[in-house]
Amino acid sequence: MGNKLTACTSILIGKDASIDGTIMIGRNEDAKAAWPKHMVVHQRGEMPNHFISKDTRLELDLPEESARYTATPEWTDKDGLFEEDGINEYDVAMSATESAYSNALVLGYDPLVENGLNEEAMITVVLPYVKTAREGVQRLGNLIAKYGTGETNGVLFADNDEAWYFETGAGHYWVAQRIPDDSYAVVANQLAIQEIDFNDTNNFMFHPGIQEFVEKHDLNPDPATFNFRKIFGTADRSDAIYSEPRVWVGHQMFSPQQATEETPESTELPFIMKPDHKLSIFDAQNYLSNHYEGTEFDPLGHGEHAHKYRPISLAKTQESHILQMNRPGANIHWLAMGVAAESTYVPFFNGITDTPAPYKRGKLPAQLNSAYWIFKHASVLVDSHLHDFLPLLRDVQKERNAAAIKMIAETDRRLPSLKGEARATFLTRQSDGYATDTLNAYKKLSLELITKMTDYCELNFNTDENL
Repeated sequence: MGNKLTACTSILIGKDASIDGTIMIGRNEDAKAAWPKHMVVHQRGEMPNHFISKDTRLELDLPEESARYTATPEWTDKDGLFEEDGINEYDVAMSATESAYSNALVLGYDPLVENGLNEEAMITVVLPYVKTAREGVQRLGNLIAKYGTGETNGVLFADNDEAWYFETGAGHYWVAQRIPDDSYAVVANQLAIQEIDFNDTNNFMFHPGIQEFVEKHDLNPDPATFNFRKIFGTADRSDAIYSEPRVWVGHQMFSPQQATEETPESTELPFIMKPDHKLSIFDAQNYLSNHYEGTEFDPLGHGEHAHKYRPISLAKTQESHILQMNRPGANIHWLAMGVAAESTYVPFFNGITDTPAPYKRGKLPAQLNSAYWIFKHASVLVDSHLHDFLPLLRDVQKERNAAAIKMIAETDRRLPSLKGEARATFLTRQSDGYATDTLNAYKKLSLELITKMTDYCELNFNTDENL
């Protein structure tokens, strides 16, 4: 994430791979352990016609019409917006970005562009202006081909029909692959896309000059194929410790029968996988909340290898989101503030007009009228006595998850009879009610934890009852 040194983890799930026919794209935004995020709704026509990035100083003229969309910007725009994720009024979802790395050979011929289009601005200049996922891929690709980028990134797109994963490989060159309907993909800070079929435009999109660029500069180690990861990416020891284990654990969760030969440091893990069972919204949430539970690599354990690999969910997660599309009712922007493993995913329906005030505020230092800080407060209290307090957090999470499904089912039943303003008002009320109830549950948990902690003080003494 540019200056923020992000290190995210992503998941994409096709509609035939999910239990309910929905398409899901999700990602953890990992950068700083204490750096608040907001959840907002931008109204139709709200965007200016000219954009200047505070991160790179890139200037862009934008289309006259901008769509309504949700987003999770930083608490301060001092270094840029970093809106990160959202769904627009045309039911296009976008999440940006999954940071990755290009090798020195390709960067020698197409260097990163200091004043290019980076993560900070991608949501802002793409999502309000597209009506399909493919349009999103093409708009972002065109902008990067023209203006360049200063980072190597992966970007997730989805609509009600398909999901796409987009990757930049150098300053200007990019590819994108459609996730097959019966498959999923998990990505962890490496270039992930492998073989490109340039004749299959239904499933691949790409910079029009990428083949010529690779051929001209002799970049392909195996000219009989075109493996984007091998041509543009890296495969070093840091990948084995930092990135590959997170892909491995996803395959162990969802495709254990196929992934029996995989190890945490396997260097040839496939990008596209078919799950052994249909995946639910909670499967996606559990992946983004994973820290190698049940293995010797769990940082919450005490074994020899407890901190060997970088977990998916960690203290530096600012927010985690899952954008759930192709729903029978309204699509959903699920958002967990702070550490996903110690938070709750709150469903915000696409079509809402606003978000609760606590979700739109939060800065430094901490303030406990902010959703971000309310979740973080409970999280750090649980961390103080993890063995004793984690079960209490799990009880709250289970109750809130069940309440979310109940609320969504009730909303879906009512929606067919509502149109226009009445529909938007109802969706906003439903989202606000659950979001507020969840904040109250976490406030109550924090007070319970503080009460229990009062007797943990080292300044304590057990007095004889008979004295």
